[in-house]
Amino acid sequence: MAQPVNLNRFRKEKARAEKKARADENSVKFGRSKAEKQRDAQQTSKEERDLDGHKREP
Repeated sequence: MAQPVNLNRFRKEKARAEKKARADENSVKFGRSKAEKQRDAQQTSKEERDLDGHKREP
């Protein structure tokens, strides 16, 4: 005789798997890597420093 299956557990595992798959798709579609974020932050800070360097002193 086969073992009984807990349908609630099966349903929850299926929902978790679908949620993880959707999260993986979104991370590929919308996410940026840590290196990209750091590069953008460095570029922004350099632009701010360059702009501050061009200000005239009163």
